[in-house]
Amino acid sequence: MKLKQILSAAIVPACCLTILSCSKSNNDGYGGGGGNPPGGGGSGSTITISGMAFPSNTTVKKGTVVKWYNGDSMAHTVTSDDGSSFDSGNLASGATFSYTANTVGSFAYHCNYHSGMKGTLTVTQ
Repeated sequence: MKLKQILSAAIVPACCLTILSCSKSNNDGYGGGGGNPPGGGGSGSTITISGMAFPSNTTVKKGTVVKWYNGDSMAHTVTSDDGSSFDSGNLASGATFSYTANTVGSFAYHCNYHSGMKGTLTVTQ
């Protein structure tokens, strides 16, 4: 019985640590994983990637924090067509990427891995 208690005391924390380290997002500090877009505070907009597609057009006001949530089971990228406005890099399933829309205009974007995935972010005053 004592061996069982010792093993439980060692294994349970190790398993929890492993699970927590696997649920990180790419780089935005919001967390991720769990199958649902994380909630947000302040002025923000969440774009859910689902069914190998982005919404065709999303319009936000200048200063909005735009968060893309990868709801698909495979990795994607969120990469502006101009190559410099924003780029999520590899966005694993369940992860998020955030971009503060500080420039007014229309920004076409795509997934580097899946050429048919395209969307447009429109930023207004």
